[in-house]
Amino acid sequence: MFAKRQSALAATAGLAPRPRSRMGMKPVVAALKKPPVIAGLAGLFLLTTSALFLTVLGDPRAGSPSARVALEREQAALAPAPSGFDAFSSGAMGPYQNMTGAGGDPAAMGGEAVITLPDGASVAGGGAAYSAPVHAASPLARAPIAGLSQPGPNGPLPMIAPDGRVPAQAYARPFRPNGKPRVALIVGGLGLNAVTTRAAIERLPPEVTLSFVPYAENLQSWIDQARAQGHEVMLEMPMEPTGYPNNDPGPYTLLADGGPDDVQAKMEWLLGRATGYFGVTNYLGDRFAASDAGMGAFLTILRQRGISFLDDGSFQRRPGAWARASADRIIDQTQSPAAIVSALNGLEAQAKLRGSALGTGFSYPVTVEAAARWSAGLEQRGLQLAPASAMTMRPGR
Repeated sequence: MFAKRQSALAATAGLAPRPRSRMGMKPVVAALKKPPVIAGLAGLFLLTTSALFLTVLGDPRAGSPSARVALEREQAALAPAPSGFDAFSSGAMGPYQNMTGAGGDPAAMGGEAVITLPDGASVAGGGAAYSAPVHAASPLARAPIAGLSQPGPNGPLPMIAPDGRVPAQAYARPFRPNGKPRVALIVGGLGLNAVTTRAAIERLPPEVTLSFVPYAENLQSWIDQARAQGHEVMLEMPMEPTGYPNNDPGPYTLLADGGPDDVQAKMEWLLGRATGYFGVTNYLGDRFAASDAGMGAFLTILRQRGISFLDDGSFQRRPGAWARASADRIIDQTQSPAAIVSALNGLEAQAKLRGSALGTGFSYPVTVEAAARWSAGLEQRGLQLAPASAMTMRPGR
């Protein structure tokens, strides 16, 4: 295209200029003589004259009184940060109102939702709708308790007191069985998200055990708040999973081939992050569980320091620590209200069959809300909600 344009210009470059036609102005003059054109030109002349008059003499209303008012739009007040109760209250949990997922809309009663569970029971209290309120605090002893910790390279480490007291008992929530089948629940993954952590502390009954991530900022503060509300707490031990390091639980992951010295060094950092926990639990760790040397070192340290080990069900063949328990069921492998409540009902059935059952779950919003509503009717359904520490057993007992 560019070549053709250049050739055309070159061909005409040496030609003499064309003479102008004398007939070019005759059509214009003829058009100006027509009446409609004359009227239009007269109007245009009038407008132009008026504009020039205003420009020279100014605004004719310039002498009239006038006033200007500055209008400013008030900014809306910022809403306060929601508490855990606000974030997970009944009014904000539209998708979670129907916990069955199959029984239709929940019945309205007293202006609140009545949740019907898959086994036919309903979460209700006193004949009126129940919406899992914030529970009254039943505080546990403030940590640290004298004699149960010693200085470590990265923080205070748990220890067995000279008089025989152990953290596994001193920091556990006291429990008195009433003869009914016992069911316990651990909710983990706490400390990383402030809203979900506060929700779990405030919304769940104090008998529910809370498990915290060791990497969380202000970990001691979170543990203190949980214990002040009545929850016993645990720490999560990151352990090597299948797919490591692509699936990486963090810099202090206990490695299958790390050896006893590596396990001890990392556990001194992990256990020294805070005080007030009665036990630890695993975070991932299927590969670490297969390591005899690693697991042996891990359980020995816990036994020497008087700490319990409660796993998610994948370490059942590994005895050790000061006391042990394994979960019977993970309740939120499918993160839907119907699936979680179904898993909790399965936990109930197992407790009634065997006398006790232990479940574990992650602090997803739906898990926290479902567990709060499910636990409200346990007593009426013939069960006793127990802290997870009540499910542990000493080796050989």
